[in-house]
Amino acid sequence: MKVGIFICDRYRDCAGGKCFRSAREREGGFARYPADEPLEIVGYTSCGGCPGGNIEYAPEEMLKNGAEAIHLATGLVVGFPPCPWTDYFKEFIEHRYGVPVVIGTHPIPEHYVKAHEALKSKEKVLGVTELMATPELREAYE
Repeated sequence: MKVGIFICDRYRDCAGGKCFRSAREREGGFARYPADEPLEIVGYTSCGGCPGGNIEYAPEEMLKNGAEAIHLATGLVVGFPPCPWTDYFKEFIEHRYGVPVVIGTHPIPEHYVKAHEALKSKEKVLGVTELMATPELREAYE
């Protein structure tokens, strides 16, 4: 399986450690892929900043590199505030490029879970069940 990853532009300097680790370990959004099959990340870029200008063009490059799915990184889900565009990004990419889009990469780190529990974003953030994992695994992604 070959995948591309979009991160939030406010994290554009992120080296991708948690995303790459979760891909290797098949955790979080990557748990859907069998551990006994190869998983290759063929694209890693930011959305381009609000409202996501890079979303319009970068998927094409990822597809040229063989992407069979595109992940919207966990940082788009858990940042303060969470990205208001993720649902639109997913719909747009799937419609325009015909490739499945997965919301999330690595499990949500525990401190984000605790913070969002007290905020209006609780249902949106904590509702991404695939990224919740166990408390121990969330702690491991701190």
